[in-house]
Amino acid sequence: MKIIGLCGRSGSGKSVISSVFSEFGIPSIDTDAVYREITSGYIDGELSDCMKALALEFGSDIIMKDGSLNRRRLATLVFTDRNKLDALNHISHTFILSETDKLIKNLSLLGYKAVIVDAPLLFESGYYKKCDYIIMADAPEETLVSRIVARDGISEKDAVMRLKSQINSDDLRKKVNYVIYTDTDVKNIKERARNILKNIIEDGTY
Repeated sequence: MKIIGLCGRSGSGKSVISSVFSEFGIPSIDTDAVYREITSGYIDGELSDCMKALALEFGSDIIMKDGSLNRRRLATLVFTDRNKLDALNHISHTFILSETDKLIKNLSLLGYKAVIVDAPLLFESGYYKKCDYIIMADAPEETLVSRIVARDGISEKDAVMRLKSQINSDDLRKKVNYVIYTDTDVKNIKERARNILKNIIEDGTY
């Protein structure tokens, strides 16, 4: 089974690319969704292992009454302290990637030839080392900014600041095998994705 990492800066169109690949029979795993799942509340009356580790590091007041993560409280703790942010990333990445591995194994047992792992922090988390190929979603900077503003309802200034905190596009392109530009119509995105799949899975009929 081929593991295809999907990365890209905020607003780059990763979800569009994932949906295109799903039309070709390639499932995707959204690591943001995985994180939300493992911090969403009690499981059979117990905190998840991830929540236990986070509470041990940051205190029990980051746990809501339903066992879910108090993201606002955690944010106030980590985003003014680089060491705490690093600790959060280490803990969350450990559990996210472990759960991602389980999901990949299940998909492999079901006979899938490839899987997309949509991971915004693909390189920062180290998961890129497990990928056979890496695809980057990309678009011009002004497009990224306008998409973020429309999607998240924040100011252009805040959108620019968010992008500045991420690996820039030029550096990211140097780390990947393929780039899919999303500032075009879906037909062109599909054609590009189809050609990439044919390279990755030689006997594909996409």
